[in-house]
Amino acid sequence: VQLQASGGGLVQAGGSLRLSCAAHGTILNRYDVGWYRQTPGNERALIAQISSRGITSVADSVKGRFFISRDNARNTAHLTMNNLKPEDTAVYYCNVLTGVSPTWTWGQGTLVTVSS
Repeated sequence: VQLQASGGGLVQAGGSLRLSCAAHGTILNRYDVGWYRQTPGNERALIAQISSRGITSVADSVKGRFFISRDNARNTAHLTMNNLKPEDTAVYYCNVLTGVSPTWTWGQGTLVTVSS
């Protein structure tokens, strides 16, 4: 089972995007979900997570700008990104979490490019 991220694109600095994480073949609200991002030459970094009970946390680097949520009716999770900065440029992925570790095979990420 994989989670598929979508919703990326090109946006100017200060703009917003909402990413979606879709689950197929499983019920996503049973699991903790995390959003990761990866830039060239670096490992994927966990930037936001939401528990099965809806408790959220985000990394300091995106606190106050990025918000994670879930839509149980649509079996999806979202990452709303506001006031985007060029350093937010990355490929974004989602995955089910066990603790703070990714659990499933990585699905396709979505590229976010923020222009200055």
